[in-house]
Amino acid sequence: PLHFHLQHEKTLRYFPLSSGKKNCYNIPLPAGRYYIRTFTVYDNYDGKSHSPSFDASVEGTLVFSWRSPWPESLTRDGAYSDLFAFVKDGQLDLCFYSIATDPPVIASLEVVQIDPLSYNSAQTGDSYILVNYGRLSPGSSQWGPAGKSESAKVITTKEKINGTEKAPNYFPMKLYQSAVTIEGRLEYELPVDAKLDYLVWFHFAEIDSTVKKAGERVFDVLVNDKNVSRVDIFKEVGSFAAYSLNYTEKNLSSSVLNVKLSPVAGAPLICGLENYAMVPADLATVPEQVVAMKALKDSLCVPDRMGWNGDPCAPTDWDAWEGVTCHTNKNGTGLVITQMNLSTNSLDGTLPIGLGQKSLARLDLSDNQFSGSIPESLTSSNLQLVRLNNNLLEGRVPEELYSVGVHGGTIDLSGNKGLCGVPPLPDCPLFWENGRLSKGGKIAIGLSCFLFVAVLLLVIYLFCIRRGRNDYDFGLPSDLISLAAKRNRYQRQKSLMLLEMESQHAKGLPSVPLNPH
Repeated sequence: PLHFHLQHEKTLRYFPLSSGKKNCYNIPLPAGRYYIRTFTVYDNYDGKSHSPSFDASVEGTLVFSWRSPWPESLTRDGAYSDLFAFVKDGQLDLCFYSIATDPPVIASLEVVQIDPLSYNSAQTGDSYILVNYGRLSPGSSQWGPAGKSESAKVITTKEKINGTEKAPNYFPMKLYQSAVTIEGRLEYELPVDAKLDYLVWFHFAEIDSTVKKAGERVFDVLVNDKNVSRVDIFKEVGSFAAYSLNYTEKNLSSSVLNVKLSPVAGAPLICGLENYAMVPADLATVPEQVVAMKALKDSLCVPDRMGWNGDPCAPTDWDAWEGVTCHTNKNGTGLVITQMNLSTNSLDGTLPIGLGQKSLARLDLSDNQFSGSIPESLTSSNLQLVRLNNNLLEGRVPEELYSVGVHGGTIDLSGNKGLCGVPPLPDCPLFWENGRLSKGGKIAIGLSCFLFVAVLLLVIYLFCIRRGRNDYDFGLPSDLISLAAKRNRYQRQKSLMLLEMESQHAKGLPSVPLNPH
């Protein structure tokens, strides 16, 4: 604690192997470009005198590598590392990957949003991460002209420098208030890694008041002996004003980037130099599979020791999640999961509905404690091998999944007492499936309920109709019945008389008048 003065340098976090080989910080952030800086130190915190080997990635791209043994000064004093990266998905992922059994360490993490157009991103695009390989300014212990530059000197000023603190880079005024100059050639060798492109930024300001006009200080800027620009600061911006230029060195084949400022008139001068490796953003797992795998992690209660953190497949320099195998998709735009082998891991839980993408060819979840039903989503994949044996799964097996074995693939569902519906498993109950009512059972119950209600309504209806008829059924009074009977007898007698008269008329007898007088 007495060795470090800043509060964030006084603490350290490490990730033991029991938490898995891959550990991540996941920071919710709005989409944009960010400056990310870490401070890393060992300082023999564990008393083992063994500085760790590990990698660090940002947004699924490998950016830093630490290898044991560290230089003594680095082990004791630590170091800052920084970069510029785009965040597009609303979350910054900074991950650490253990090499062998070493625990990664970090003392601090700083994240600052910056202008998305900074550092020439309009030309370089958003598919690169700029990793700082050297940022030098006069007065820094790292600044050291090499070769024939031993007589270089530093000049400073307190005058205001025009053109600083402006978008999109917001370079600070302090950067331009000191400079290195030399009578002769100024040279510097920057250590780099081969096979990468490098973006080099040069910062100038004419802070020598003896330079009064253009042409008095002119020099060439050479990178790896290639003349990239002739600089006349006064001609470009006048005195006490900031001037910057940048150059990209591509396909570097050596481990040294050589920068020279060769005089044309007067002595060369420079205020600052920045060198960034242009690291191409690595391929990432396709978004829908990331979502599915994170759901699988939550559903299966995957233990920390398996290191299921960050992107399942990226960076491609690291191993994928334990038990997961990935390949590039057909159009080369992303990574897809082609195989999962999680057998014999004492995993429990239910299989998530989204499990199974078309890219998945082999799935081995055998000898665990998975419960619930087999999700229908597995039928949408191109599986050639399925091992779900010796679990606690139950319910009907999707026929499309069972057909894997029919079409030359391998499928093993044994050891799940609750599975049914395909040979050699038992038949499924008619109205029961996957631990709950089947679709047919629900339909049957629905029809039964409908018929019951219909019959009940019919009974009620018939009862009400019969009740209504009884309410209006009454007997006729006895005198009305007697009167009706007498009238009926009269009608019968009248009919007999008419028949008799017709008979007599037919015999020639005189008729009797019908109406009495």
